[in-house]
Amino acid sequence: MATEATFTVPSDQFPLGTVFHQLPDVTVELERLIPAQDVVIPYFWVRGTEVNDIESVFNEHPGVKDIRLVDSVEDEYLLRVEWALDYDDVLTILGETEVPLIEATGTNRQWTFEIRGDERSDIAAFQRRCRELDIPITLTELHALTPVETAAEAVLTDTQQEALVLAHERGYFESPREVTLEDLGEELGISQQAVGSRLRGGIKHVLGSTLSALTV
Repeated sequence: MATEATFTVPSDQFPLGTVFHQLPDVTVELERLIPAQDVVIPYFWVRGTEVNDIESVFNEHPGVKDIRLVDSVEDEYLLRVEWALDYDDVLTILGETEVPLIEATGTNRQWTFEIRGDERSDIAAFQRRCRELDIPITLTELHALTPVETAAEAVLTDTQQEALVLAHERGYFESPREVTLEDLGEELGISQQAVGSRLRGGIKHVLGSTLSALTV
């Protein structure tokens, strides 16, 4: 049965975590992964800073081959990073085990990864490979996707669902809005950038699921 897992990794145990040395208040969110012949190429957002030369903030790391700025909107930056597959980290193991990455968000404290396996054994294989390479992951959540789950519930992470439900209950989607991202962040105990990230991700998944169902 398809299974979802959430695990954490200390921020300094992931190459992109070097950004927190200079910008401890930013949030980094992986956008997508593209397997290539000799590299794994993730696109990611950096939020919560006004640094113009954002590329220079990322220190050199043996696993990183190149980082380029793709786009920027106010204090949000979309970057593209390449690193060699022969460097052992969480993303290369995901590529090896072919376990899909749903979402990954990093702060100066830790990285949180949410993954999905077609079978529970896929998650176990991923964990086993991490242990073999001494990558300190901590499993925080594991649950099977049951047939009674709706399409939207199946694609939403728990954090996205929590943010969407709270935003709806507090009137964030009303016009005019009855609550701000900062208010929601205070209630959830996270930054307003993190709230915005969860809402955007959740809305994207719900729309994608709904539109896919309409075209079937």
